[in-house]
Amino acid sequence: MTALLAALLSLPCVYSADADSRARLSAAGISRVCSDADLAARERLETPGIQARAGVASPTRSPWIVANGWRVMRRPNAKYVYDVPAGKAALAAAEAFAYGADAVLKIDAADLASAGAMFTFLEQVPALDLPPIADLAVVDDGSAIAAEVMNLLARRNLLFQVVTAPSSQFRINIAVGSREYPREDAADPSAFALKIRRQLGDDERSLRVYGSEVVICRLTGDARRIRLQLINYGGRDIEGLRVRLRGLYRGDEALVSGAGRLKLNDHVIAGGATEFSLPRLTTYAVIDLDAVR
Repeated sequence: MTALLAALLSLPCVYSADADSRARLSAAGISRVCSDADLAARERLETPGIQARAGVASPTRSPWIVANGWRVMRRPNAKYVYDVPAGKAALAAAEAFAYGADAVLKIDAADLASAGAMFTFLEQVPALDLPPIADLAVVDDGSAIAAEVMNLLARRNLLFQVVTAPSSQFRINIAVGSREYPREDAADPSAFALKIRRQLGDDERSLRVYGSEVVICRLTGDARRIRLQLINYGGRDIEGLRVRLRGLYRGDEALVSGAGRLKLNDHVIAGGATEFSLPRLTTYAVIDLDAVR
């Protein structure tokens, strides 16, 4: 399988009802088109982005991010469908691509240009198959409360692996309902996520992001290199996003949707960690770094 074919296979597919809509999609640069038959037996994902919550909005509260990456991590072999309103197609495409989801997108005609631009960008991202990096494990018992814990951990960029039983690979194995993680604690998922963060310790986190609460990251890698994917759910460009990675890595540019290749700023390797700033983050960015030997 060529690198280009591997990349195309990880792209989501856009639904087309008839020949006319297929022609419009093709004109917009979207070549992966599917029909009604491809919609069968797919799990519907939520519209990604920021959601207003009645009665809880205030200047001091964190924005409520709707993201589906944790759901794909929980069921990586499932088939999904996004049915998104205008303005959300590019974000949904980036999210599906970042997590390698088998996804179909049903998009609004108003998003043809932005979706086409995102698909064109995603086709240019070099194929790189690396295992996910995780700092802890979540034992999935199939419950709704375990799902909400995963949701909150993902939104805080606390990197986890979904397991069916505690794994010796991780110092922290979160099993909701155990003596260490009683269900009463997990009833407040936000406080529960904070508890986990304190247990892990910020210095032991593989990834930390400064300057935004609306960016969720996907980190994969091996002993030689890593790939960091950043998804901006806020709907507005972010300038000067600072990233800290545990470990020593070399690299000087990011591939940013709508902006092309941008130089990383203030790249520092010290104290067992790597830090740099991304001058601009639109909807999605990919950063590939090599390990310093």
